[in-house]
Amino acid sequence: MEQMPYRPEMDTVMLPPTTTATTTPEVVQSDWRHQLPTLAGQQVVLRELRTSDAASLFAMLTTEEVARFISPPPTTVEGFERFIAWTLRQRTAGTYACFAVTLRGYDTAIGIFQVRELEPGFSTAEWGFAVGSPFWGTGVFQEGAELVLEFIFETLGTHRLEARAAIKNGRGTGALRKVGAVQEGILRKSFLRDGRYLDQALYAILEDDYRTSRQAANTSRTLVYAPHIH
Repeated sequence: MEQMPYRPEMDTVMLPPTTTATTTPEVVQSDWRHQLPTLAGQQVVLRELRTSDAASLFAMLTTEEVARFISPPPTTVEGFERFIAWTLRQRTAGTYACFAVTLRGYDTAIGIFQVRELEPGFSTAEWGFAVGSPFWGTGVFQEGAELVLEFIFETLGTHRLEARAAIKNGRGTGALRKVGAVQEGILRKSFLRDGRYLDQALYAILEDDYRTSRQAANTSRTLVYAPHIH
């Protein structure tokens, strides 16, 4: 979601440091409204945001190349602390989830994946992502996206997942297509950035699309790793 649901003017309450955990269990499969599960891949680990992530997110997500096609991120570390506090409250309310992107053995947050409900109960939802540019082209997005999609369709029970990306954001639109999103239309002059209205493309992944692609991927892996029989 290039137009982030969070706005600094919506939230002036700081989260007390004692209300966020300093450690996260490797796997948490409880009610996500109480605490997000930890999603682990080969190189990527997605976990609940912590107040201590503010400094690294500020460094990663405020650079020109990352911020140019998203709503202006917070401009200070304290602003990111308020954003993190807001994400935790929205998660508790059951309307939104935001994962920190980290690497195995390297717990520093290098980006985020967000998902919010567009219809009650997440039947229709919207997702968005931002990853620090030093990690572009490394496979971090692809693996993180696969983990998040599994959470969205299997845990949240989403039927339709939408995303919006500026037409000029070639990297973002390419990333969406790579994970199976289908462009459905153009939203003309729908995104205000730096005083200019930009056209966006509307992308969607349906639950049926997701399950078909998963089945195909599993079949491919079975064919690759099946023993050769003479």
